[in-house]
Amino acid sequence: MKTILMFGALIVTLALISYSIAVLSERKKRHITKSILSFLTIGIILDITATICMIVGSTNSPFTLHGSLGYSALTLMLIDTILIWKFYKTYGFNFEVPAKLHRYTLIAYSWWVIAYITGSLLVMAK
Repeated sequence: MKTILMFGALIVTLALISYSIAVLSERKKRHITKSILSFLTIGIILDITATICMIVGSTNSPFTLHGSLGYSALTLMLIDTILIWKFYKTYGFNFEVPAKLHRYTLIAYSWWVIAYITGSLLVMAK
């Protein structure tokens, strides 16, 4: 496996950890805190970095089934992060997360985890 792909795999795993901390904390607290916002933002940065590494290191077209799944998952998490930042800018920290945003966060995160697992399964199948 190419070094850049191994680096991308490490980075995407760090993104999974960061997203998981943010989303599971938000689910438990039902409020946005500095740490939740930080872990979510770090997750996006890591996810974008990992995606770039995967595109650069792959010999496949970036428009595969897994690629489309990954790009859509990244897009959902980016939208979630933007929405949470928007609520933070409006209400500050420790505001109660609206039910619709709370649900969207879970859906976006679940879709992202599915993309992560399918990528892992594809690597293991090779």
